[in-house]
Amino acid sequence: MFQLKKTLVSEDIIENDFVCNLSACKGACCVEGDAGAPLEKEEVGILEELYPKIKPFLRKEGIAAIEAQGTSINSPLGELETPLINGADCAYVIFDDKNKALCGIEEAYNQGAIDWKKPVSCHLYPVRVKDYSEFSAVNYDRWHICDDACTLGKELQVPIYKFVKQALIRKFGEAWYQELEKIAQERQKD
Repeated sequence: MFQLKKTLVSEDIIENDFVCNLSACKGACCVEGDAGAPLEKEEVGILEELYPKIKPFLRKEGIAAIEAQGTSINSPLGELETPLINGADCAYVIFDDKNKALCGIEEAYNQGAIDWKKPVSCHLYPVRVKDYSEFSAVNYDRWHICDDACTLGKELQVPIYKFVKQALIRKFGEAWYQELEKIAQERQKD
């Protein structure tokens, strides 16, 4: 770990390679697991406000889950998350004609219906950020369903921090990212 401004960053995001391989994993991160996508406090209001514009892009199962649970939920641990469909798929997940899981929020964004891409935690994946009172921890979330993404990243020689560059800038700002790049370049020399 190293400190960068008010963050503690795991070396894993510099030392490991990653490029999502949707043709291999079919978007499993949106349908596997036992929790929804983590949300930031301000994203709760954004989802509430944008839901009427996102709704036309969603599956009927997702709409039913959102209308029963809300556009966001509080987990048993008190974490803000997206709701799930029957404890599995994210309520915002949709599928393309090849049965790949995609984000309905991002589809609404891509179609110009909204100007918000998706929750920052989804944009950052496989990086997870945990906020504490004095700092934020920035870590690599290893998950076996992403093995193909690690293989592709290694083939293409794309470190995690470069793969999620736009998301890291969205979360921490351009200056923070430039500092991260400098640190990564220095560590590659060593």
